[in-house]
Amino acid sequence: MTAGADVVARLTGRAVTGERPLSGGLAEVTLDDGRVVIVKRADDPGAARAEAAGLRWLAGTGTVRVPDVHGHYGNWLVVDRVMEGRPSREAAVRFGRDLAALHAAGAPAFGAPPPGGPADAYIGLAPMRNEPGIDWPGWYAEHRVLPYLRRAVGQGTLRSGEAAVVERLCEQLPQLAGPAEPPARLHGDLWSGNVLWGADGHVRLIDPAAHGGHRETDLAMLRLFGCPHLEQVLDGYQEQAPLAGGWADRVGVHQLFPLLVHAVLFGRSYAEQALAVAREALAR
Repeated sequence: MTAGADVVARLTGRAVTGERPLSGGLAEVTLDDGRVVIVKRADDPGAARAEAAGLRWLAGTGTVRVPDVHGHYGNWLVVDRVMEGRPSREAAVRFGRDLAALHAAGAPAFGAPPPGGPADAYIGLAPMRNEPGIDWPGWYAEHRVLPYLRRAVGQGTLRSGEAAVVERLCEQLPQLAGPAEPPARLHGDLWSGNVLWGADGHVRLIDPAAHGGHRETDLAMLRLFGCPHLEQVLDGYQEQAPLAGGWADRVGVHQLFPLLVHAVLFGRSYAEQALAVAREALAR
């Protein structure tokens, strides 16, 4: 039995009858009662702990659906498998309503980690510090944008002169951020790959980087890399909790952090996108 299967047996209390490796450090494991779970190995035990805490924090709202968490042990996380189906307009509207309800469940502060989750968490493969703050523009600049801007400059992905554009945007965030919003309970890494369209017609969310943040951030992430039936998702969201005026003009502001993360991880093309959205926001 592999180490992952051994962890599955430990956390589920069931014997393992089969194991199938998947991509990205995942494996599909069959239990002796016929259930199938997913075991995932993280590079850092803190990442497994953060993901487990995040999934439970989202599930605790009774809004969006996530895979049931069997537990984490060391670098390993075990969750239920999601049986995937095809995206539909009906599921998208329902997901939009559920996402609005999730955000409305709130968080103690901007940057607040889920209960039991570490302050030093991750967004995908990238470190993400959950440091609480009370003012979204200042918190977003200090704890999201500027740390990755410095890393991008330090590794040569962005030039110092270019970084001044992003620094200027950070200075103007109080004017660019729109009306003040209370801290929302965010998935935190809501790109389309983390949105699974279940065979039962309900969306499941995986791989959160959950924290307290601005609700427009999750919506901006959905748009950044494309999401099936996004307009229907937004329709459902607006029915449940209308967004503040001008929200569409602020999408780029909220995309700046994930773009800088991608610039650090994957290179110059994402740095150019980050500069483009910063310049566009400043020109409005």
